[in-house]
Amino acid sequence: MERITSRKHAFVARLRALAAHGEERARLGEFVCDGEKPLREALAAGAYVTGVLCCEGRVPPLPEGVPCYTAPPELVAWASPLKNSPGPVFTCARRPVPPPERLRRAVVLEQVQDPGNVGTVIRTADALGIDAVILTGACADPWGPKVVRATMASAFRQPVLSVPLEQLGAFLEEQGLPLYGAALTDRAKSVRDVPIEAAAVAVGSEGSGLSDALLALCAGQVIIPMAPGRDSLNAAVAASILMWEMVRDHGR
Repeated sequence: MERITSRKHAFVARLRALAAHGEERARLGEFVCDGEKPLREALAAGAYVTGVLCCEGRVPPLPEGVPCYTAPPELVAWASPLKNSPGPVFTCARRPVPPPERLRRAVVLEQVQDPGNVGTVIRTADALGIDAVILTGACADPWGPKVVRATMASAFRQPVLSVPLEQLGAFLEEQGLPLYGAALTDRAKSVRDVPIEAAAVAVGSEGSGLSDALLALCAGQVIIPMAPGRDSLNAAVAASILMWEMVRDHGR
């Protein structure tokens, strides 16, 4: 175990770079996490933890061979992507959770760039047993620290796929999943009246909704019934309601 006292230490520099730059996460094949619970969940899920930085006197139990560093609390807080973090701050190898060979239910996010929304959808999908979260377009990096934090450790359990829009139709057809788009249009039917229990449902960004190109792939459009005069839901909230409808009354 090595004690670190300098911000220039190589592991501290690596933590900062992984937190700040998606390019570094891709180049190194790692991402950064923070907190005792996420570390426990990562280890329990069999994630490959590649390094841990913790406060002096607060070393967590770690498997043999995991590099561990200690540092003063102020240095741990500086190295963390969170504000005033007590740590531990740790790195994991980017190893996506494999989805089932055949998907039964999936949620598709298009151009959802808010990390909190993407993380919340991943967390909800994990809680409800959705087979995969599919990201298409310029969504927030699922390995970014804010997304991983918002998943509350579901990042280590929930399959997340990145599928380019031009390949999405063929991918879902191969899986045997019809695609329904959540949209505020005259063509949209109440989600209560559409059989989405064995389907993929797409949600777009709050600003622009689903693109015309994605809607063209859809077998139908759905809408969440709301009080008169209301037509807006947070993207993560909308996706969560749709996922609940997918599993409701179907033996879940």
